[in-house]
Amino acid sequence: MDRNAELAAFLRTRRARLSPAEAGVAGVAGVAPGGGTRRVPGLRREEVACLAGVSTEYYTRLEQGRHPNVSETVLTAVARALRLDDDERGHLFVLARPRTTNPRRGHPARVQRARPEVHRMLDVLGSVTPAFVANHRQDVLAANQLARALITDFDVLPYRERNFARYVLLDPAARDLYTNWDEVAEIVVADLRLEAGRHPDDTRLNELIGEAYIKVPEFHTWWDSHRVARCAHNTQRFHHPVVGELTLHHELLAFPADPDQTLCLYTAEPGSPSAQALALLASWSAPDATPGHGASHAARLGSSAGEG
Repeated sequence: MDRNAELAAFLRTRRARLSPAEAGVAGVAGVAPGGGTRRVPGLRREEVACLAGVSTEYYTRLEQGRHPNVSETVLTAVARALRLDDDERGHLFVLARPRTTNPRRGHPARVQRARPEVHRMLDVLGSVTPAFVANHRQDVLAANQLARALITDFDVLPYRERNFARYVLLDPAARDLYTNWDEVAEIVVADLRLEAGRHPDDTRLNELIGEAYIKVPEFHTWWDSHRVARCAHNTQRFHHPVVGELTLHHELLAFPADPDQTLCLYTAEPGSPSAQALALLASWSAPDATPGHGASHAARLGSSAGEG
């Protein structure tokens, strides 16, 4: 990934989405009124520069990736001028700062596993809450019985296909499962772009992005928008083949002891039809109700590794 090109495109798309009125450009000292036809959507470079308190030449060099020693103060000012949220601000800092380490070449990727304690937690949650653990590229490292029944049985997939983003974007079943598939898929892509900025040399992540770019018609529009976002929480609507319609809240939780792993939880509003459907799904998917459907804890522990 060419970080200079990424930085330039990110800044251009961020200022293109922000109108002069939204940015409060009108009446700002040093910014000429926007008379005549604007040649670009959103803000001009000189308008961003004025709002950030830097010269137009300085901001232009930054947007072109020609300012290797930009200060944190300037980046903060640019982020404020462009109204960046926390995820976007972090992405800007990653792209604008020089690489401090060289990518490891010729070294095998580190193998990731969910800790035994995490597996036990997933098992405890398994009767009431679908939950799985994933790493930065959305490899599913562990999933409880209810998550496998709700989404797909990641444990039976080939090792390299145990990936939530791959399932959402490339498995036709996902378009049938999620009634708001477009929304879910778009936030998945935004998360992939965020992680691609943080892990530009991750071969498997880049392969997944390249495959989706070729095979998913909608992908290039979402990717080229340069939207970056962590899928921290949202509402997902399902049409499940066994229990029908569900509306579930998705929440992402971090593991302080395992910073590259996150816990994905799905909950229903208490007493709602979705809660009843989820309880029915839990009953239907219980190991004693469907012999052989769930792998044992020990088997999952040995098969749910992901490369770091």
